[in-house]
Amino acid sequence: MRILVVEDNIELAQWLGRTLRKEQYTVDCIDNGAAADFALQSEKYNLVILDLNLPKMDGKEVLRRLRARQDATPVLVLTANNTIQSRVSELDQGADDYMAKPFEIEELEARIRVLLRRSSGQANPMIACGDLTYNSNTREFQISQRPLALTPRERAVLDVLMRKAGTTVTKHALAQSLFSLDEDASTDAIEIYVHRLRKKLEHSSAKIMTLRGLGYLLRQADNE
Repeated sequence: MRILVVEDNIELAQWLGRTLRKEQYTVDCIDNGAAADFALQSEKYNLVILDLNLPKMDGKEVLRRLRARQDATPVLVLTANNTIQSRVSELDQGADDYMAKPFEIEELEARIRVLLRRSSGQANPMIACGDLTYNSNTREFQISQRPLALTPRERAVLDVLMRKAGTTVTKHALAQSLFSLDEDASTDAIEIYVHRLRKKLEHSSAKIMTLRGLGYLLRQADNE
C-alpha cells in the first residue's frame, strides 16, 4: 500500500517515512504543496497524509484540487490548529480524518488502517479468500490458520490482491502500490513476485489467476 506524506517539517516527514516503511508501507515524502499536487495527478496513492501549512501551495488548496478532480483517495490531515472550526472546515472540504500535532504514532497507524479498510470496502480487518486469511491490522497471512512466510514485496503484492479479491488488478496498479518515486516501477518485477506467490499458495484453495492483457485475479479455486 502506497502512502504520500506531504509535510514541510523535514525531520517529522523523515521520521514518519521511516516509521511507516517499517510497517511495510511504500512511502513518498514531499515538502511542498505544488509538488504534492503534481504527484497526486501523476501517481496513484492509497492514502495521503497532508499537512495544511505548506510552502508554494497550502494543504487546503491541495485537498480542494484533489477533490475537484473527483479523486477519492483517502486524506488524513495533520495540523497544529486543533480548533473545532478548523476540524469541521477540513472535513467539510473533503478530508477523511484529522489529527492534531503532536500525535501518538500508534493512533496515527490505527487511523491509517481504518482509512485503508474503508477505501477498499473492508469493514472487518480479517479478510478471507478460501483458506487464505489476512489480518490487515497485523499484516499477517495464514493458510488454514498456519502463518505464511512472505518477503516484504510478496506481502505487498498479496495485500493488494487480497483487498481486491475477486477483482482484476493490473500490473501497473500493483507496481504503483509497491514502488516509490525513487524506484523503478518495473512490471517485470511484478511477474517475479506473482510467480513466487503462486508457489507459496500451491496448497491453498486461493489461487492467483492471470487474465492475459488485463492483470491478475485472486479467487478461490472452487470458483473455477
